[in-house]
Amino acid sequence: MPQGDFCFYLGYGQIVNSEILKRYKNNLVVHESDLPKGRGWSPLTWQVLEGAKSFMVTLIEAEKEVDSGVIYLQEKVDLKGTELVDDLRRLQKEATFRLCRSFVSDYTNILNNKRQQTGEPSYYKRRFPVDAQLDPDKSLRDQFNLLRVSDNYRYPARVKIDGVEYRLKIDKL
Repeated sequence: MPQGDFCFYLGYGQIVNSEILKRYKNNLVVHESDLPKGRGWSPLTWQVLEGAKSFMVTLIEAEKEVDSGVIYLQEKVDLKGTELVDDLRRLQKEATFRLCRSFVSDYTNILNNKRQQTGEPSYYKRRFPVDAQLDPDKSLRDQFNLLRVSDNYRYPARVKIDGVEYRLKIDKL
């Protein structure tokens, strides 16, 4: 028997086990892609690296299979191409809160208008420090998107020159 109507799993980097899912009528996850494209890890980061000019924020039902649940709501967020990681996180957070508030305020109607994901799913892999490695022989402009998504403290951009590895930080002036 469910113990509540809904539970939001925001910023939760694991698959929720079935015992927890049973506690709520609706288990909600926000994912930053136009599902079923871009299931998996760090979808916003991967899309920026691909040169995306916008991204979709999608509110879905949590399921055993990662990012496969029904879609309740979506919101498109446009990018200027100058946003750094903190800007990207702020845009994502604001869209997430709008979707969550909409879900709560129009709960019954949104449940009645849910839709299945359609199309062939694609998946993003988990990112590791090696994914933040800059090529010293390429221009900064060519690698600017990698700098944009680098977290100066947790996941900094890196470059190796003459056997020595350096951390590069980026901030807006």
